[in-house]
Amino acid sequence: MSDAQPLIRHISDTARWAAVYRAREADRKDALFRDPFAKRLAGERGEQIAAALPFHDKHSWSWTARTYLFDQFIGAQIQQGADLVLNLAAGLDTRPYRMTLPAKLIWIEVDLPEILDYKQEILGSEKPGCVLERVQLNLADLSARRALFDVVGRRATKALIVSEGLLIYLTALEVGVLAEDLARPATFMHWVMDIVSPGLLRMVQRSTQAQFGQDVSPQFAPENGPEFFAHHGWPPLDVRSLLKTAARLKRLTLGMRLLALLPESGEKAGSRPWSGVCLLRRGSPR
Repeated sequence: MSDAQPLIRHISDTARWAAVYRAREADRKDALFRDPFAKRLAGERGEQIAAALPFHDKHSWSWTARTYLFDQFIGAQIQQGADLVLNLAAGLDTRPYRMTLPAKLIWIEVDLPEILDYKQEILGSEKPGCVLERVQLNLADLSARRALFDVVGRRATKALIVSEGLLIYLTALEVGVLAEDLARPATFMHWVMDIVSPGLLRMVQRSTQAQFGQDVSPQFAPENGPEFFAHHGWPPLDVRSLLKTAARLKRLTLGMRLLALLPESGEKAGSRPWSGVCLLRRGSPR
C-alpha cells in the first residue's frame, strides 16, 4: 500500500475488518458464536487493517457484543414469524451459513458487486441453511433501491430488515431517507440496526481519522439516539447497550468491567460514549 493512501479506502474494507474480530471470537473455547468462514473472508487485507488499528483490539468486546446481539434479535424475530430477512450492506456476514435457520426462510443480501463477488468466490462451495439470494446494488441509487424494496415487500408477509455496521457511514439525511424508504412496504415489520452516540463518534473519528478515506468516514450519531428513527416511521422497540452486554458475556478487561458497573446515561448519551443494537418496529412517523 502507498503511504499516501488511507488504510480503509472503501466500505468493503470495513467488512474484512469486522470479519477479523468474528474469527477471533470463533477461535475461543468459550466462543459466543461460531463463524468458520470469517478467517478466510477477512484474508490478509482484514488482518492488515486490524494490525494497523491496535486501538480497536482493546475494544474487540464491542465487535463481539454487536455480532451476538444481532444474532439474538434475528433469531428471535424468525421464531416470531419473520419469513424474509433483507440484509442491507451485507458485507461478509455469514449468518445464512452459520445460524440454524428454517429451510424456507428467504434471506436476501444486498451489497456492491465487488464485495458480493468476493464473497461468492470464498463461499461458493458452501451450502446455506435457508434460501439465500444476493442482489448487487449500490444502496445510494435511490430509484434502484426503492424498486428493490417494492419487489421484496411483495414477496414477504413479515420481513425483517438488517443493517449491521452500515448507518454510521451515512449522513443523518441519508439515514432518514433510507428509513422512510424502508417504511413504505407494508410487510417490512422490524429492523435491527446499530448506533453510536455523538461522544463515541468523536472518539472513533479521532482514533481512525488518519486511516479512513473521505468516502468511508464515520459520521452518523444522532443527538436523540434511537428516537431519531421514530420520526421516520421506525420507533424503537428494544435497545441493548454493547458495553452492558459485553459485561454480562464476560468479554471486558478489568478496567472496562469497572466502567460497566456505572449507570449509563441511556441511548441519548450525547457527549458520553455509548453504542448499542436496536430493534425497531414499523410505525407512524412522530
